[in-house]
Amino acid sequence: MSEKPELNAHNKAEYPPMHTAEHILNRTMVRMFGCPRSKNAHIERKKSKCDYLLDKAPSDGQIAEIERRVNEVIDLHLPVYREFMSREEAGRYVDLSKLPENVSDTLRIVRIGDYDACACIGEHVDNTSEIGHLKFLSHDFENGRWRVRFKLEGTPPG
Repeated sequence: MSEKPELNAHNKAEYPPMHTAEHILNRTMVRMFGCPRSKNAHIERKKSKCDYLLDKAPSDGQIAEIERRVNEVIDLHLPVYREFMSREEAGRYVDLSKLPENVSDTLRIVRIGDYDACACIGEHVDNTSEIGHLKFLSHDFENGRWRVRFKLEGTPPG
């Protein structure tokens, strides 16, 4: 059963398919480029953007490969799990460097099959079959920051 969308700090209801796709994109970037997860992200229903810290802009071939790999993972119809664990235990599985210092000792970890695990309080789908496909819209590179804008196509209604 899906969780009800909650309001985020900007008082907008989160869109679980896009948020889950962002997690998959983050893990794909980490695997392909060895970079950290997105430095900055703006996730919306119609389109979203993520910023990654890279030495140089990805080539057109690499950009096509990122999109292909993300959609390949989505097409695996992976289950999305939410689990609670101590901060110490979570630190063995996920990067906790972006968490605020005053975060609770109990963290919510979101796992997408065996592909990704991340500390997150946001809303997600129950299975990647609920996402549709990620489509890059545009990108730019400036001062070590690669920004990519994307949308979802073919997302099931719901």
